[in-house]
Amino acid sequence: MVIQDADLEYAPEEIPRLLRPIVEKKADVAYGSRFLGTIKNMTFWHFLGNKILSLATRLLYNVKITDVMTGHKVFKKEVLDKIELKARGFEFEPEITTKILKKRHSIFEVPITYEYRKRGKAKIAWTDGFTSLWWLLKSKFY
Repeated sequence: MVIQDADLEYAPEEIPRLLRPIVEKKADVAYGSRFLGTIKNMTFWHFLGNKILSLATRLLYNVKITDVMTGHKVFKKEVLDKIELKARGFEFEPEITTKILKKRHSIFEVPITYEYRKRGKAKIAWTDGFTSLWWLLKSKFY
């Protein structure tokens, strides 16, 4: 199962690289990491928000992860079959990540290329960052 953001900030041509750890049986889940790859034109506030949420994930869940909010993810179907998702917004990212980690699946990160959109406006707002942080905390302690 592949998640590919529709706004093309992530290159669809990199999906085969994301699939490789799963095909080679190195992981059940692979995330594309912008922070291990190349970032072009990400705003300072999006950069900072992503860094804070990834740091919170590392501290709360004792896991090495550099990009929890990535829109480029690949899963074995059986991993997702065992997870009930409730999020309806950007909090989907921390929800799926924490549920994967609680089921003891590891997340393999693959460097990817990210280029901030040239058209339109980002739909994510600073309030989504706080909602995502709340999901990380709530998932850890409830």
